Amino acid sequence: MTTGSDPSKPFLMPGALFAQNGAYIITTVLGSCIAVCLWDRMRKEGGMNHYKLPLWNGDGLPCPKYGNIAIAKLIERMDEMGCLRRNIVAKVFGGGAVIKSTSGLLNVGERNIEVAVDYLARENIPIIASDMGGDYSRKIIFNTQDGAIMMKRASPS
Repeated sequence: MTTGSDPSKPFLMPGALFAQNGAYIITTVLGSCIAVCLWDRMRKEGGMNHYKLPLWNGDGLPCPKYGNIAIAKLIERMDEMGCLRRNIVAKVFGGGAVIKSTSGLLNVGERNIEVAVDYLARENIPIIASDMGGDYSRKIIFNTQDGAIMMKRASPS
């Protein structure tokens, strides 16, 4: 789901994605979640997802709150927009360990990063920029027309 009063400036909530033809300024805020921004360098169009958990386990609906579903759906939307896979590049953000944990299983951010990196590699989509991990949250603003990203880190608490 996206929110916001200006349709050219959608705000992505967790579990959402946005990719439409045209120029947009997409914003989201990330902790352990990941945002994958895909951009077609030739068409000058792009989209973003915001996923919370790494993998869909087959229970319930395959929705974009799961990394493997969110990335697949974003690629599918880019294809529908007329983008060619060979022209698409990725920028990936988030995966912070904002909640301290000693268990690897509870380090959702780290597992979310692995899904993004592995899935994009399998799809032959190069990651040309990233800021992942750490112990802080991030605000991401993605301009789909020129592919520019503005990012601000929040101080760790």
